This record gives sequence, structure tokens and C-alpha cells, in this order.
Amino acid sequence: MSQQDILGAWHNHLALGLRRSPHTVRAYHKAAQRLLIAFDLSHFDQISAVSSGQLRQHLAARRADGLSNASAARELSALKAFLSFSRAQVGHENAEPPRMRGPRIKKGLPRPVSPDDAVGLAETVEELAAQDWVGCRDRAVLLLLYGAGLRISEALGLKGSDLPLGQTLTLMGKGGKQRVVPLLPAVRAAVDDYVDQCPWPIGKDDPLFRGVKGGALTQGIVQKATAKARRVMGLPDTATPHALRHSFATHLLGAGTDLRSLQELLGHASLGSTQIYTKVDAASLLDTYRSAHPRERD
Repeated sequence: MSQQDILGAWHNHLALGLRRSPHTVRAYHKAAQRLLIAFDLSHFDQISAVSSGQLRQHLAARRADGLSNASAARELSALKAFLSFSRAQVGHENAEPPRMRGPRIKKGLPRPVSPDDAVGLAETVEELAAQDWVGCRDRAVLLLLYGAGLRISEALGLKGSDLPLGQTLTLMGKGGKQRVVPLLPAVRAAVDDYVDQCPWPIGKDDPLFRGVKGGALTQGIVQKATAKARRVMGLPDTATPHALRHSFATHLLGAGTDLRSLQELLGHASLGSTQIYTKVDAASLLDTYRSAHPRERD
């Protein structure tokens, strides 16, 4: 068996068997490919014998190439899944991968989640879900928070009458303030994927996002799933669903969006509520300055 045969079987397991998102399939495929090349593995029995020491060696080499703590934690998650898959292929009596903790992130002041980690959090929530449709549901909710700046209560308050989603979404926020938010194609696609897989009928008066028993999805379920995902990724406790909305605002401001436009997108009643993001963005700029300026590194 060649490495390409192994990677092909792994790809099909992810894409067809587990129905993971294309982003996840690509990431997990590349992680497996790097491991095969690093240790010259070409048989499932060889992969099944990979030890925790070898995993540490491999990840240490990846970290030396500049891999961040969060990315290293996610790669470890991908490799554990690949090892479990490989052990199952050869009928190994223990399909569980070697026990190994991911790198820890030093906790600091609350700050926005980076764009990569925001998307990674949504993908990891999907990967860790017990059921495929639940993973699609949770990913869609988190992408609405980060991709459209919705409050979690607004996302969970959507109904079947809001379908099909178009390029914009009209919301009624706090204080009865109405606003229109643009929806990125990736966000609409995530919601469509969830709707296609949801086992419950979604009538016009029904909640869009459903729990496993068919009732309305609650904030606590989303928060619990996010907490599990951030532990896998090695993100701080501040990486919450609400932090994704903050990240949406901070990243737009950093990209040049003016405060008035940002106020409208967030549905803030006063400009004062939006101005807090200028302080967050200034803090991010200061971090960048300190890490990049040659005098700061002396």
C-alpha cells in the first residue's frame, strides 16, 4: 500500500464517511500527509504503532517551523483522529490513539480571537460534535457570530421564516432597534448545510436552530460546545461565543471600517458602546509594535 492509498482512504473517511467540511478535510489530510512523510510510513500497521514520543517529536519539529500553540493543538487533534482511523483499519484491539495533551496557552487579558482561530473554533466545534447535523448546526451558529456580528441571542432567535438566507439579514436587536447585516457566502453556506442535515422540520414559525430533542437550541449548549473546542485548540477561556462578535467588530475596525458603520452593523444604540473597540484595536496594534519593532526586541 502506498502513502497515496492511505491518504485517499483517509480523505474518503472524512469527506464521505464523516461528512466533514472541505476546510477540515484539507487540514486533516495535510496533517496526515506530513506525518507519513516525516516517518516514512506506508502501511496502516506502521501508523498504528506510532507512539506518543514520536508524536511529540513530530510536533516539536512543526513548532520549530513556527507553528503556533493553537495550531499545534489542532494538528494534534487531527493526528489523533488519523491514528484512531489507522488502528481501526488493521483491527487493533485498542483504537484509541496515544494519550498526549496539547500545548497550553498562557492566559492573559481578554482579547479578540484571531481570524484563523475564529474560523478554526467553528470547524473544531463541528469536528467534536457527536452527530454530524449537530456539528453543522454549531458551526453555523458560530459563523453567524463571527461572520455577521450577531449576538448569540439573535442567532438563536432566527426562525424558519428567515429562510432562505439572502445576501443580507434584517434583525430586531436590543431596544427594538432594527438593522440590516450583510451575510458572507461562507456563512450562508454553513446555514444551508445545517438546514439540509437537520432531522427536524423547520416551519416558518419554528426556531431555526434546534436541540437534539427538537426544541429550540439554548445558549448553554453552544457555550458548552465552544468550551470543549477551545480546550482542544489550546485557546484561553476568553474565547467564548460572545468573543466572536467582539472579534468581528475589532477586525472590521482594524480593516478601516468607520465607527458609525460599525455601530449600525452591531446594532448599538449609542456610539459610545462602539467606541470600546478603538481601545481593543489600539491594544492589538501595541502588541504588534512590541513584537515587530527592533528596539523592543533588544
